Amino acid sequence: MNGPEICFDGGHRATFMDTVAGLLPQGGNLSLCLTCGLCASGCPATGLAGMDPRKLLRMAVMGMDEELTSTPWVWMCTMCFRCVAACPMQVDIPSLVYQLRASWPREKKPKGIIGSCNQALRTEGASAVGISSEDFRFVVGDVLEEVHETQPRFQDMQAPVDKKGAYFFVNQNSREPQQEPDEMVPLWKILHLAGADWTYGTAGWGAENYCMFAAEDDHWREVLAKQAAGMKKLGCSSWINIECGHSFYSIWAGFKKFGIDPGVEFDHVVNWYARWIREGKLRPSADWNKDLKLRFTVQDPCMAVRKSMGNPFAEDLRFVVKACVGEENFVDMHPNRSNNYCCGGGGGFLQSGYKDARLAYGKLKAEQIIATKADYVITPCHNCHAQIEELSEHYHGGWHTTHLWTILCLSLGVLGENERTYLGPELAEVALP
Repeated sequence: MNGPEICFDGGHRATFMDTVAGLLPQGGNLSLCLTCGLCASGCPATGLAGMDPRKLLRMAVMGMDEELTSTPWVWMCTMCFRCVAACPMQVDIPSLVYQLRASWPREKKPKGIIGSCNQALRTEGASAVGISSEDFRFVVGDVLEEVHETQPRFQDMQAPVDKKGAYFFVNQNSREPQQEPDEMVPLWKILHLAGADWTYGTAGWGAENYCMFAAEDDHWREVLAKQAAGMKKLGCSSWINIECGHSFYSIWAGFKKFGIDPGVEFDHVVNWYARWIREGKLRPSADWNKDLKLRFTVQDPCMAVRKSMGNPFAEDLRFVVKACVGEENFVDMHPNRSNNYCCGGGGGFLQSGYKDARLAYGKLKAEQIIATKADYVITPCHNCHAQIEELSEHYHGGWHTTHLWTILCLSLGVLGENERTYLGPELAEVALP
């Protein structure tokens, strides 16, 4: 075990753990720990701040409440659930971490996480970076006009906002309209080519929900309710979450946690990519990579795989990637799918302010990627994307990090010249429309 020893004088009482156990189904199995260490051995956060999952739980059992409720490690644990998956007793340490986060006074919680939560609460669109719905509508319209002017094939493509009765309600991560608006276009092209009837909404268009990472149930629910209300207001029949793990999970888990029935199917867009390819609505080709033979691997987002949809999602993800790059050019990390390691971008870690700890957490992921000898890592998750891109630079990995929509559009022959920000120079002119 890393870090200092636990000193226990026998005078403590496990009051915090008793409280948490009372909140969780079957008490979260918190009293069933065998101290086997499987949780710690498979956790990338082991050793950070002198802590690991087993040590945290033993401190809870011993009633070391003051130490528990003050350790910064709870903001370094991404609550990725790998410890639960490894535990023979299914001890729910992530829920313990969540309640420990909740116990922190708001003014002492990481300012980045709280700031993003506040922005989503403040804005009509639930944007975690504070973009107004008016500005969002303007950016969408401005980018769409440019596409119409420069890409003749997509002169009739639409990116609707507040289209009543559209079949799909689509949300959008705020990163694109704020920092890289051209990155919205590949998604629009995919929806257009698939013949999808879709819309954004001025209410609840933002995909993020950092109030979940702040462990503030009331605020998590408030942002989720705003998103759901935006969808219902337009009378949509289905809800698509874009390539983003935490935003998918915040909605999927929020429905269950707060007993909210959206009244429609809610799904991740990667599942729809796979469905549209199988139905022949999208026809990607890997011919562009026959001679280049670029190697690709994929990051399984913890929030979308291990914590929610499981291996069926991971299989759809691989089906789409292989269709785009060629099965012979795809290589898996090990371990993978539901057993994959968290990259360290989730759980609010990117916004927590603990950068050195976050990069140390990501060392295991960097080693996984380097072992694949992949040229590209496809990350259908915004937090994974940001973290893995930074890991490449920090650990001199040399790989490129890209969204799945980029590679899908490349393989469809529709990826525009200014939609290749995350591609290397060898792909600057490959399969241009």
